[in-house]
Amino acid sequence: MLGVGLWPSAPDGAGFQAVQNASAKAPRPPEEIPFERLKPDAVMAIAMEPGAVADADAIWVPQLSASAITRIDAKSNKPDAPISLPKPPCASVAVAFESLWVPSCEGANVLRVSIKHGNVSATVPLPVADPQGSIAMAVGSVWLLTDAKGVLSRIDPDTQAPVAETYVAAKPSSVIAGDDALWVTSEAGNIVTRINPHTNAIVETVEVGPRPGRIVVGEGAVWTLNRGDGSVSRIDAKSNKLVTTIAVGESIANGEIAVGEGSVWISAPGVPITRIDPVSNRVAQRFPGAGGGAILVAHGSLWVAAGPKLTWRIDPKLVAAMRP
Repeated sequence: MLGVGLWPSAPDGAGFQAVQNASAKAPRPPEEIPFERLKPDAVMAIAMEPGAVADADAIWVPQLSASAITRIDAKSNKPDAPISLPKPPCASVAVAFESLWVPSCEGANVLRVSIKHGNVSATVPLPVADPQGSIAMAVGSVWLLTDAKGVLSRIDPDTQAPVAETYVAAKPSSVIAGDDALWVTSEAGNIVTRINPHTNAIVETVEVGPRPGRIVVGEGAVWTLNRGDGSVSRIDAKSNKLVTTIAVGESIANGEIAVGEGSVWISAPGVPITRIDPVSNRVAQRFPGAGGGAILVAHGSLWVAAGPKLTWRIDPKLVAAMRP
């Protein structure tokens, strides 16, 4: 009599199989671990803000409230004296051609900062399409989103003038170079546009989660942090197809995303670290606590906002190994 009447509406065990399938599709909840339990390798008395970038021996952090940019040495973990800027920087920096390229949202221009001399060496008068001011480097050029209608401008670093424009979907917010392509997120239509930087031509458009913002390339994919619902979309760069959209939570919707050292990382105020496993495409860990909102993977470490005026440098392997 065992099992008699358990599935009257699902003959041949179909009901049992449906429950099995539903259970298999439901992801395990992420492990919740207090951020304060992590042990940083170094603590720096400087605000870690979105848009930081790394070069061969340091990271560079835009200081949005101080109208400056600061270098942190990757060996000593010591910040240098900040380089003053005429206007506050946007939340994005790029490094190339012995310079930092810093969009200035208030100034409607791009500042070229000499790494050797530590001063503003040139000003490129171009508007910035989004407060993130996302800027990228590819095939000997600087690329900046310059119009909310959907314009990606290509800048010649020698003449420091725009030489080409590519038209993408409206409300573009971020651009990044990776896998021999440029990738642009646009809120209008929830679109990621792939561009060939050699020809300036659009290769493909991919629909992702709602209102895609920040975008990164690494761990075998392209990843967008979607402002509309706090999800993360994964794109296969070989097929230009959406693989999946991972529900993370609205609390991280306006955070920053990074990739590397075997994981995808998100930092948002109140949740300094959320880790996504790119093998399973699931949120593996959340570290709620004070700080959050900026994160960078560089020099084998995570650099994370740990408070209003604190930056932590953490071993990513230690993070992944933590258990509640």
